[in-house]
Amino acid sequence: MVEERIAAACRRAGRARADVRLVGVTKGMPASAVQEAIAAGLTRFGENYVQEWTAKRATLADVADVEWHFIGRIQRNKAAAVVEATLVHSVPDGRVGSALDAAAARRGMPVRVLVQVNLRREESKGGVAPDDLAATLAELRRLEWLRVEGLMTIPPPFAPAEMRALFRELRELRDRQRDAAELRELSMGMSGDYEIAIEEGATLVRVGTAIFGPRKGTA
Repeated sequence: MVEERIAAACRRAGRARADVRLVGVTKGMPASAVQEAIAAGLTRFGENYVQEWTAKRATLADVADVEWHFIGRIQRNKAAAVVEATLVHSVPDGRVGSALDAAAARRGMPVRVLVQVNLRREESKGGVAPDDLAATLAELRRLEWLRVEGLMTIPPPFAPAEMRALFRELRELRDRQRDAAELRELSMGMSGDYEIAIEEGATLVRVGTAIFGPRKGTA
């Protein structure tokens, strides 16, 4: 069902299906649920917490061609683990970027990252304010081992019309940046709004509940 809806959203937007990648959000889900999703053809998964992610990776160590994306708040003391992700979606500022850069240098491999943008400056969420994005991008681009590939946002739970405006805002903000062509990725859209996000330019959608059902303890 999710795959069909992604394909339909791509058609409505006049985009190729290959332009949008689905990230299955497995926070709070057991490794067995990830295994079932892999058997069904999903290969890209997003995790929020290093300890939980580490346990799942160990369980699934023998499974080939699985991409792990880190999508949660980054603690600088966990940078060494975070840089092992295929893509880090949630870099909020230069301090975290520097911690990841240092960890990547020690590992000897660049780390691909997205900059998290806090479009409405919510205190409960990380991310750079829109007005500070250009300066943050310039700071991060000076780091040797960081590869900044795009932007990510976690918007408030607005109604669809407001959500569309926010997704459009992120895309337009990206397009105004220096060297915008290098910011290929837009990570935006979750279970309740990923179709709107695709219509507004998302290249990565982070979908959990619509794939795996509610997490334990949620409605």
